[in-house]
Amino acid sequence: MDDRDDERDTLLLTQDRQIDPDAAFGGRLGRNELEARLVSKLDTRMSILILIYILNYLDRNNASAARLHGFERDLNLTGSQFASVLSILYVGYLVMQIPSNMFLNYIGRPSRFLPLCMAVWGLISVSTGFATNFRTVMFTRFFIGFTEAAFFPGAWFLISKWYSRRELSQRTALLSCGSLISNAIGSLVASGILDSMEGRLGYAAWRWLFFIEGGATVVVAITAMFILPDFPENSSNWLSPAEQSLAMRRMAEDAGMDEDPDPKHGSTAGLYMALSDGKVWWLALTLTSIVMSLSFNAYFPTLAETMGYGRTLTLLLCAPPWFFATFVGFAISRHSDQVGERFWHIVAPLLIGTLGFLLAMSTMNTFVRYISLFLMAQSYAGFIIYLSWASGTIRPAYKRAVALAFINMVSSLGNIAGSYIWPSTWGPSYKASYSICIFASTLGILFCFMFRQHLASLNASAERIEAEMDEPKGYRYLL
Repeated sequence: MDDRDDERDTLLLTQDRQIDPDAAFGGRLGRNELEARLVSKLDTRMSILILIYILNYLDRNNASAARLHGFERDLNLTGSQFASVLSILYVGYLVMQIPSNMFLNYIGRPSRFLPLCMAVWGLISVSTGFATNFRTVMFTRFFIGFTEAAFFPGAWFLISKWYSRRELSQRTALLSCGSLISNAIGSLVASGILDSMEGRLGYAAWRWLFFIEGGATVVVAITAMFILPDFPENSSNWLSPAEQSLAMRRMAEDAGMDEDPDPKHGSTAGLYMALSDGKVWWLALTLTSIVMSLSFNAYFPTLAETMGYGRTLTLLLCAPPWFFATFVGFAISRHSDQVGERFWHIVAPLLIGTLGFLLAMSTMNTFVRYISLFLMAQSYAGFIIYLSWASGTIRPAYKRAVALAFINMVSSLGNIAGSYIWPSTWGPSYKASYSICIFASTLGILFCFMFRQHLASLNASAERIEAEMDEPKGYRYLL
């Protein structure tokens, strides 16, 4: 075969690839098989994020379980000081989120950065067990939040760098289910530790709660360094060249071909683009309302205690509502991905959660109040779908890195305010607390509706322009 034959074959192959964009992957069938292997590998590695998130919430919420076993008494906490102990974590959380995600996007190594931050917050959580007064526990809780700030927005961004919008809700749900599972098993773990470790080596049982859970966090952090993936463009160590190429192609196609292949590009530009986009501010405001409506989470053992059972049974009764919420969150997120719809999948769980608030504030009947805990807990499904909606709405990637951190940072204000709406003086009915949650949830639903209408308008404008210019169909926002 002479050189002209080689040139002809090369030209024909090039033309074929222009006609069939999947030719490089063996055609549509070959691409589907390769994509299935890629997503399977990715899901396996990403699954450790669930375990990390479980430990993240254990270290964040263990003070609520410790409260039932002498935490306030031993540290001489009075008045609203316990609420301050809870809220100060979110102050540290708020400070660090944007710088953390900007740095993560720049270095492109989540497999190192996220576990390192995890190990640090685990060590600080261990040190909380040595706290002796209000000042020292406030110090450790602030820095737990400061270092934890890297995880959730970083993991959220990492997922959005690998999965298409049609896959995003289910994967975000799997990540967020870590917090729900943590709420469930956290009560069981706390019950076991608090019942069996009192006085061991001279330490109170609530101190052992911090020692054991913080130590587990450090161990998992070291393991995660060898499992977590980096970004598609620098993951050649565990992907074949074809898989890596397809990973980048998938995200470019999903984003309308506007993703920047260089993760170091645009950190400053991403900050400007995120903060100058009205959608980002609206998403942040909406999530703040939703998060405030979910503030019951931090006081769940206290709310369960109002049913009148002992400390051990109270902690055990906390688990079933969160297992139920995990199932609901996964099922609804899966359906949301299948039908490509977000708004109603957010609103339905929030409305059911509102029913739970109404039941809880209307009666002191033990059975009804316990059912209300199930209804309240499942409202987290709306929160999960909302996260997917937000991450699928913002592009390109370097803008998304800052925007997701900013949205999560602003929503921390909902956690801070929510920490103060459950004073013990409002119990055991907590009618005022539930009323505030109902207001926040209703506001969040209203904001979601307005946002949906805005996205629908943007989609209609895009369709009109494409029709006038005779252009192919481009990016569309999921509603």
